Order: sequence, then C-alpha cells, then structure tokens
Amino acid sequence: MSDRPDRQHSADESAEVPASHRFWDALTGGTDHRPADLLAAAEAERRFPELAAGARATRPFQARVIRHLVAAGVRQFIDLGTGLPSAGNTHRLAQDLAPDARIVSVDIDPELIRHASALVPSTPEGAADYIAADIQDVDAVLDRAADTLDLSRPVALVAMSMLGHLPVGRAPAVIQRYTAALATGSYLTLCDSWAGTPGMTEAADAYNATGAMPYHLFASLAELAAPAAGLTILDPGVVPVDHWRPDTAVSGPGVGQYGLLAVKP
Repeated sequence: MSDRPDRQHSADESAEVPASHRFWDALTGGTDHRPADLLAAAEAERRFPELAAGARATRPFQARVIRHLVAAGVRQFIDLGTGLPSAGNTHRLAQDLAPDARIVSVDIDPELIRHASALVPSTPEGAADYIAADIQDVDAVLDRAADTLDLSRPVALVAMSMLGHLPVGRAPAVIQRYTAALATGSYLTLCDSWAGTPGMTEAADAYNATGAMPYHLFASLAELAAPAAGLTILDPGVVPVDHWRPDTAVSGPGVGQYGLLAVKP
C-alpha cells in the first residue's frame, strides 16, 4: 500500500494515525514506520495471521513481473503509488536488470517523493522522474511522464497494492484512461486484495478503524481484474501473487494478495 491517490489525509502527518505506506512497511518487516503503524499492523495481522506473508509475497511477485517485462524488451515504466523507496521497488528492479530503463514514479505524498528521488537516483544510462500527483489526474501525470518517456513506444504501468485506496468503483476508469493513452504492446501489472480471502475483511476493518486513509477490498476477482478490460491477461491469469510464475514450485491455496500481468493488443 501507499498513500491514497485521490486526496491527502492530514492525520497521516501525525504519529498517532498510521499512514498506508508506513503500515505496509511495518507489515513487511521494514524500519520506516512509527509506533502507530506497528500497532495497526499487529492488530490487522491478529485478525488475519497470513496478512504479513501476503504482503511480503508482493515483492517477489513484482520482481518476477519486472524481470519478465525487461526480458520482453520493455524499457519504460510508470509506477503508480510508488510508496517508500525500497530495494524491491520498480525503479531499482528495472534499472538493475536494464540500466537504460526509464522510470516515472508517482505518489500523492510530496515528502515521500522527495525522499525517494534523493535515495534512488537514476543510472547514467537511464532516466528517472518522480511526480507528486494524484494518480487520478491522468492527463497531468501523462503530460509530465512524456518529458521522460516516449509514449509512442510500449510502457509498463505498475500498480502494486494501491488501487484499493481509490474510491470504490473508480479503479477501472482510472487505469483504463492510462492504458488507452499508451502504445500497443504496453503492459499493465497490478496486485491487490479481495474480500473472498478468509480473514481479509477483518484485517481491512482493523486498518480502516485507525483513521488512516481507507482501503477498500475488491468484492470479487472479476472486479480486481476489471482495470485490465480491453487488454490480454497473460498466463496464469489472476492468481495469488506467489502462484504467478514462481521460481520454485508452490502448493496450497496461495496468499491473500492476487495479481496479474496484461498486455495491450
């Protein structure tokens, strides 16, 4: 999760109220969080003990997706709701694999964007830009992205664990405005949570009760995949993130985060 893309929430500046990106950091064992975030993560995990495992599984999923995209020749990325700069973020993953990759990272939190831009500069061969913006301001984001990316060529749009912060029902319209503007051969990858995972609703309720920016679970896997309408969802489809082209065999039902990779035909 990263901060809700549709608006700021002044309480997030208080140490007494969790912020989404810090909550996620606490849940995944990071160090960039405050006591309120740690308490919120502990309570959510008490409601759904597998929550942290699902959160941690999103990073390897993201790494496998970026590896696939780079192998397919993609060198341009837009990372929506980029969150805290970590070793496994889109920018670092892409430029580690392809130093000439060009990445635009977007988040509504200006302080977070300043922090990320200072900590994760571009490689000399590539390029990077950090945009403090509401991801729903699609035209503004794409206008700025065009300073770094060639939008006439394929771009990978990345939305990891953040579409649930949009108002209910808004994710498909927002994401489809991006994909409509991108070139043929562009990709969309996303992952998020849905209410059908036992315990996930209780965990989301615990998080939302803290006064943090709300997170809305997708009601079904079809709703979670709706932002990819008009695209071709690649195998293995919409699956738990640990079941998406794993490096080693996995068994069992999978974690509570579901993801996909789709291409624009």
